[in-house]
Amino acid sequence: MSSKSEVFSSRWGMLLAMLGMAVGTGNIWRFPRIAASNGGGSFLVAWVVFLLAWSVPLLILEFGMGKATRQGSIGAFVKTLGPAFAWMGAWIAFVATAIMFYYSVVMGWTIRFFVGTLTGEVPGATPSAFWDGFHSTPGAIVTHAIAMGMALFVVSKGVRGIETAAKVLIPSLIVLVIVLAVRALTLPNASAGLTFLFTPSLSELANYSIWIEALTQNAWDTGAGWGLVLTYAIYMRANEDTALNAFVIGFGNNSMSLLAGIMVLCTVFSVMPAAEATQMLATSGNEGLTFIWVPQLFQQIPGGRFFQALFFLALVFAAWTSLVAMIELASRLLQDLGVERGPAIKVVGAAGLLFGIPSALKLEVFQNQDWVWGVALMLSGFFFAFAVLRYGVTKWRETFINQEGSDIHIGRWWDWAIRLVAFEAVFLAVWFLWAARGDDFRETWTLFSPYNVGSVVIQFAIVLVVLLTLNKRLASAVQSGGAQPAGD
Repeated sequence: MSSKSEVFSSRWGMLLAMLGMAVGTGNIWRFPRIAASNGGGSFLVAWVVFLLAWSVPLLILEFGMGKATRQGSIGAFVKTLGPAFAWMGAWIAFVATAIMFYYSVVMGWTIRFFVGTLTGEVPGATPSAFWDGFHSTPGAIVTHAIAMGMALFVVSKGVRGIETAAKVLIPSLIVLVIVLAVRALTLPNASAGLTFLFTPSLSELANYSIWIEALTQNAWDTGAGWGLVLTYAIYMRANEDTALNAFVIGFGNNSMSLLAGIMVLCTVFSVMPAAEATQMLATSGNEGLTFIWVPQLFQQIPGGRFFQALFFLALVFAAWTSLVAMIELASRLLQDLGVERGPAIKVVGAAGLLFGIPSALKLEVFQNQDWVWGVALMLSGFFFAFAVLRYGVTKWRETFINQEGSDIHIGRWWDWAIRLVAFEAVFLAVWFLWAARGDDFRETWTLFSPYNVGSVVIQFAIVLVVLLTLNKRLASAVQSGGAQPAGD
């Protein structure tokens, strides 16, 4: 079957693939740390609010746009807004692809730590010994290449390959996380972790930074606004509903984050005093928590090595399914521009291998790219909202969401939610840049420092100039070489 007419064989297969796209390392290694450093239960309140005020509205939008246009983000924006806006769709695709370049490095780290757990190398003689001896070395390039190879293999098998992988990996991931969460709940003093995670404080809810972090986490861990859901929605069957699927993906994804939070926080509070546990979680950073402190924690519980292996295996599966979605997005973009699927996948694979090397060899480059393109996701979310608002948000909802046979009817709340998404995206982007300002202009405006304004502005400007220059060519290419609508 041609890739232009492939569809998911069942709703179950599609939902698992979508859930695999959404559930990634952000759920398992980022959520517990962010929740812990932002008040636990207070953070959860804000996090649930933004699930409904950011993630679900954008997921519904992407489902509808992908199914309606049957093209990737460039073609979707051209069909929605016209040729003058091809650059917006290209921006969305570029940002997700730029994240792919270093996300494969993260998956490589998880592979190495899983193997190191099996061989007894992890943890090392000191908490950071194994991590310090591995990251930013040629060994990290090898695991980065292995990760890319694993994801490329799945994508090379087409939509059915993605669906088959999801049917194996996602149920396995769910089982692994549930087993780890149950084990954490049985540890002494695990109740302290539960109390911390699920008890909100009204005074802390007045802290604006908790709400900002909750919105940021939703943008990261659901994949809403990345263009990934749009890409998979291309392969939906013609009679498939969009709105209910979006709710299932949003709530299913965040349920995995909650399980990960239970798993990590109950374990931390079981082996550390509460004050020390909170301090460690707040200051360790994503890499520090996952690759330095988690192995130390597991060593202090019965059967720790076994459960540590399950933890890193779960991370491998989570990263694998998300990396598959990113490669599929980039490959689909090239297909829409007229490149055959086989060569498109090879080009994406070669680019991923090449451009992932700097992040594999230098942690500062990895952190810089994570910062720059993390901020860029806010702009991607704004572009999605802008497209629908300019088209006519009510008209869009009635035409592409509330179709005949839809499982649930989406009301006018969604129209206002999309307007709110546009505001949230602009606010977050401005806030991030303001927070990263520095007193020294020279330090603020450097290209590859991990966290500054200039790094974002310079790299954004380069990409935007290139995309605006190529806009006419991109629009012409997708109009002449784009895929035809998929069959039932």
